[in-house]
Amino acid sequence: MRHQVILKCTECGEENYISTRNRKIHTERMEVVKYCPRERKHVLHREKK
Repeated sequence: MRHQVILKCTECGEENYISTRNRKIHTERMEVVKYCPRERKHVLHREKK
C-alpha cells in the first residue's frame, strides 16, 4: 500500500511537495532534488517526519 509523504526543503524549510511511496519496499526516508520556488533553484528535499 502506498502512503502519502510530505517533502520539505533542506535549505528554507518550506513544505513544497506531496508524493507517495511504498513503505514496505522503501524503508528509509525519501530524498529527491526538486525545485524550490522560494530559493529559485533546485535543492534537496527530504521526507518530513
